[in-house]
Amino acid sequence: AYVRNHHGPWCPALAPHAPESPGTRRSPPPRRMFCHAHVCGKGTIYVELHDGRIVGFPANRFRILAAATEEQLARVQVEVNGYTLRWEELDEDITVPGIVAGHFQLPPK
Repeated sequence: AYVRNHHGPWCPALAPHAPESPGTRRSPPPRRMFCHAHVCGKGTIYVELHDGRIVGFPANRFRILAAATEEQLARVQVEVNGYTLRWEELDEDITVPGIVAGHFQLPPK
């Protein structure tokens, strides 16, 4: 669920594709995972999925996010076609499928 280093093709969608030969088709692009992310006061991050569900999680379930200010948390970016939440200033990436599955670094407080 947690991806520490965003450099390089850690996501299959970013892996280089083999050259196409005549008569072959590329795989379709990855499906968009969610629409947007929002940080609520008290360190809760909400992700709105493409199907309308809203999933929230406390920032303190991830080491780097637990130490971040509300202002730093609010600077979240949606990347990799909606697959990843990225905090550039914190050098932190978290996958949306991991959040939905409940894969967190730290236990609840």
